[in-house]
Amino acid sequence: MKILNAGISLAVTLAAVEAFSPSSVLTSQISNRQPSQLQMGLDVVTGLRTEWISASICTNQIPREAQSVLQLGTEDGRAVNFVPRTVEEIITSSAEADGELTISCRRQLKQQRERRGTGAIIRYVDQKCDDLKEVKDASVDVVISLQAAVRMKENGQDWKKSISEASRVLKPGGKFLFVEQTEIDGEKYIDAIAAIADGETDEEGNAITYPVFDLVGVDDVDLVIVPHIAGVVQKTEYAGLTQEQIENKASVDEKARIADLSISAFERGLKKRKKKKKKGMQQVEEEV
Repeated sequence: MKILNAGISLAVTLAAVEAFSPSSVLTSQISNRQPSQLQMGLDVVTGLRTEWISASICTNQIPREAQSVLQLGTEDGRAVNFVPRTVEEIITSSAEADGELTISCRRQLKQQRERRGTGAIIRYVDQKCDDLKEVKDASVDVVISLQAAVRMKENGQDWKKSISEASRVLKPGGKFLFVEQTEIDGEKYIDAIAAIADGETDEEGNAITYPVFDLVGVDDVDLVIVPHIAGVVQKTEYAGLTQEQIENKASVDEKARIADLSISAFERGLKKRKKKKKKGMQQVEEEV
């Protein structure tokens, strides 16, 4: 027992180490089950470690201004404790074959919300992870996927399509957070993310694609028996736009930036003139 406790303490201590390696290019880095409170998976060590990382990534990477968070494969109430209190809405989806939340899952979400005393509204939505039919395009600030992909596969859902659905419902600039098994049936999870792209055809009929996600950070989860990967990607501001639309938006953004700089320069000059005028009046008063 002492050895087990020491091992767990060591894992918790080492878990504080930074888990991400920033990079600018994504492609280069790259049944009705009864849910349990901890996602133990195949072994306790992997379960505890991925649980710790899941909590950390949600706490540290969900922006304060984020209002809505959608969870892929909601199985229990842990997301309520993971997301910041500033989040206003948590949207569910199910990894079950029928896409419905279990009674146990609904109960845990309600209990955790009451225990934490958060003001977040829980949207209990019966929808599959690979078909978020109840969520509009570009309407969610953050999507999280925490040890859900394997459950999707086991229940006949397409885990790769769930990533595509996440990209659809995210707002431009929105974040996709994940802690998932590194490989599923020989396919790497990070490669499936890199494959999500918008496309169009040029004048010569050639296909042109644009990555939907920019990499914020990704790294292997250490101290586990079953290999897992944790990361954060961000939906590009230009996702879903053609090259012409991207160029037009970039031009508009640049003009807005220059306008802001001009206003800032004018305000700084105005302050200097007021300060100079005030100083001159004080000198006159002193001479009088």
